Amino acid sequence: MIKHFVVTALICGYASIELLAQNPIVQTNYTPDPAPMVYKDRVYVYAGDDIPGFDFYYMTKWRLYSSADMVNWTDHGVPLALEDFSWAIDRAWAAQCVERNGKFYWYICAQTDKNNIGIGVAVSDSPTGPFKDAIGKPLVMNGSWANIDPTVHIDDDGQAYMYWGNGSLFYVKLNADMVSYSGDIIEVPQTVESFGGVRGPRGETNQTPPAEPKKDMFIEGPWLYKRNNIYYQMFAGMEKGTECLSYSISESPIGPWKYQGRIMVNQPTNSFTNHGGIVDFKGNSYLFYHTGLLPGGGSYGRASAVEEFKYNPDGTIPLISISKEGPKPVGKLNSYIRNEAETIAWSEKCKTTQDENVGVYVTSIRTGGSIKVREVDFGSTSPKKFKASLASGLGAGILEVYVDSIGGPKVATLKVPRTGGWKAWQTLSTTIETPVTGKKDVYFAFKGENLTAGRELYNFDYWIFEK
Repeated sequence: MIKHFVVTALICGYASIELLAQNPIVQTNYTPDPAPMVYKDRVYVYAGDDIPGFDFYYMTKWRLYSSADMVNWTDHGVPLALEDFSWAIDRAWAAQCVERNGKFYWYICAQTDKNNIGIGVAVSDSPTGPFKDAIGKPLVMNGSWANIDPTVHIDDDGQAYMYWGNGSLFYVKLNADMVSYSGDIIEVPQTVESFGGVRGPRGETNQTPPAEPKKDMFIEGPWLYKRNNIYYQMFAGMEKGTECLSYSISESPIGPWKYQGRIMVNQPTNSFTNHGGIVDFKGNSYLFYHTGLLPGGGSYGRASAVEEFKYNPDGTIPLISISKEGPKPVGKLNSYIRNEAETIAWSEKCKTTQDENVGVYVTSIRTGGSIKVREVDFGSTSPKKFKASLASGLGAGILEVYVDSIGGPKVATLKVPRTGGWKAWQTLSTTIETPVTGKKDVYFAFKGENLTAGRELYNFDYWIFEK
C-alpha cells in the first residue's frame, strides 16, 4: 500500500506540473529501452515502442530521437520495424546502434518462432536511416529466449564486442564488417564477485525470474562501454521484486568483472523493468533509463528519461535518483532558422506521425494542448514575423505563441483556416504582437473557435521567426 501511494503521488505530481517537467523526455509515444549514441554534435537515442493494453511487453518497431542541447528532442519517427526483417515474426525487444567508419549498425532482437529470439543487425549510411537488414537472417539464434538486449562496444584496437542476455550473459567478438562474428559464443560466469549474486534455475521460456536472491544479480539489459581505461558493464539487477540498475567493471572488455553496486534503486518508476545507457556529451555524463510515469503508462507502457551525473574521483558511479526536471541545457536553439514542430521539450494533447512527403510532424492536436521548446535564442533584435506550416481539413483552429509560460507575453497568433485537407500544408504568417529578445522558453498553445470538445484542430510541421 505504501509503495502504491508513493507511485501514485509521483504520477499526480507529473500531471500537476505539466509543462514544467522534462522527464520523460518524450511524451508523444512510449519509448522504452533508450540506447544513446553520441555522433558529432548530437545525442541520438534509439528506443523501443511499447504498445500498452497487453499483459506482457509488446513492441513491433523502434523509434529514434536526437538532441543537441539535452532538453529539446527531435522526433525522427520509425526508421526500423519488424517488417524490415524477413525472419522476424513477432515481438521486438531492446536494441542499440553504433557507428563505425561512417556506417551505422543497429543491433535488434525479435521473436523468430515460438521458442526463439534472434539478434539481427540493420545498417545505414546515416544515423537517422533509412536502415535495412544487413544479412537477411539473425546474427545470433540458438533456440533461446535469452537472446535479447544486445549491446556493442568497439574497443580502441578496433575489436568489437557484442554482449546480450536474459538471465545468462553472453558475448562474441564481432568481425570488422560488424555483421558477423568469429569464435564461439561465450557465456560469462556469474558469481557474487562479478555481478553481485548467483541466479538459480530458470524455466524453459526464460520469461519469469526465479525467487529473488539475497544479493543483486544480472537479470538483463547489459550496457558495455569504456571510459578512462575502465570497462563498465551496466545491467538490470533485482531489488525487492523489481529491477534496478547495477554495474560491474573490468580492466578488459571480456572480464573478469568486479561487481560495484547499484546505480538506480528504490525509485518510484512505476515500472517493473529498467533498462539504461550511459554516454558523455559536451563534457557531461548522462544516464538514460525508462519509467512508466507517462499517463496511461506502467510496466508495459514505458518512456525514456535522462539524468546528468558526475563520476566519483575513482571512476565509480554514484547512486542516481530520478527527477522531473532532467538535465540542464547545454545549447540553444536558433529562432531564425526552420525548426521542426516535432522538436519538443515537453508536450500535451498531441502526437507525432510521419509520411513520405514531409517526414515527421505533430498531429492529433487538441484544444488545451501545447508544445514547449526551451532555450530559443532571439538575439538582441526582436523578430517582426512568425511563420508556421500547418494543415487542417476543417479549420477554426488557433495557434498561439507565448514566451516564459502559457499566459505569459503573447508573441503571435495564427488562425488556421481550412487548407484543403489534413496533409494540404500551407505556410501561414503573422506579425509579432510583443517584442522578444534574448533566450526564452517558447510555448505553442493549441486552441479552437467554438469547437466540439476533443475535436482535432490541425497538423503542425515546422515554424520560424523572421526579422
